[in-house]
Amino acid sequence: MQRPFSFETPNGQPIFSLEFFPPKDEKGEAHLWVELTELNSLHPEFVSVTYGAGGSTRERTVRITSEITARTGLRTVAHLTCIGSSKAELSEILDQYWSAGIRDILALRGDPPAGPQSEWIPTIGGFTHSDELVSLAVAANFNVGVAAFPDCHPASYGNYTEDVLVLLEKERRGAQFATTQFFFSADKYFNLVKELRERGSKLPIFAGILPITQVKQLSRMAQLGGTPIPPEIMKAFIEVENEPEKVKALGIEIAVNLCNELIAMGVPGLHFYTMNSAYATKEIVKRIGLR
Repeated sequence: MQRPFSFETPNGQPIFSLEFFPPKDEKGEAHLWVELTELNSLHPEFVSVTYGAGGSTRERTVRITSEITARTGLRTVAHLTCIGSSKAELSEILDQYWSAGIRDILALRGDPPAGPQSEWIPTIGGFTHSDELVSLAVAANFNVGVAAFPDCHPASYGNYTEDVLVLLEKERRGAQFATTQFFFSADKYFNLVKELRERGSKLPIFAGILPITQVKQLSRMAQLGGTPIPPEIMKAFIEVENEPEKVKALGIEIAVNLCNELIAMGVPGLHFYTMNSAYATKEIVKRIGLR
């Protein structure tokens, strides 16, 4: 097993991490390497690479994650989802990651191809819940992270207690940290952390931050993740939606304010959903004083 994650920095500030998605073509891949090189200069704690809905980008995720590790030396966390793979296939993918030098996994249930709120149909010979995947990855000597949802998982339909109990079970099975879905309310993040701590959890919860650069992107991401958009934020974006530079500036400002609020309240880590673009994330990291 690789060294466990460090959740403390010399200056007492939170760590930060980055998330990318596998490009669809060679042009997108070339763009990814340019953006990743720029963000690498900020020295993030780790980089993660996502799966598409239904596990649709599995092969590309394995390849891109392996190449990031080989090219940059960055600590890379590979996403792995239950959907679309049997237990034997999941074990095979873990073997591929291990051979590529990857020792860190983000274990997820994954979204059905029709979306997170559609019917879940388990893969034959596979897992129904991500806690089973946590156990598999831990048994294979990986460090394992999981997902958390300040606004509730879309499939839990508002059952906040169920979400907390699921996280506790993942921790019991060996999960070492969690990254949240993006959110807009610091209070919701800290309510989740408070509930976990009151139940004895020591699981570090990294706050997921999505720098909004397009209004369409905001609506789509919120729909997929089940994150409610505060009316005042939606109104502010609609007022400038035809002015791309103002949209970017507003997205950065909102993210900076949220990050500063989280830092003031002791968040251990910030996890940026980069959307494969360096500019907004780099600007936010500098403005909040992490680099």
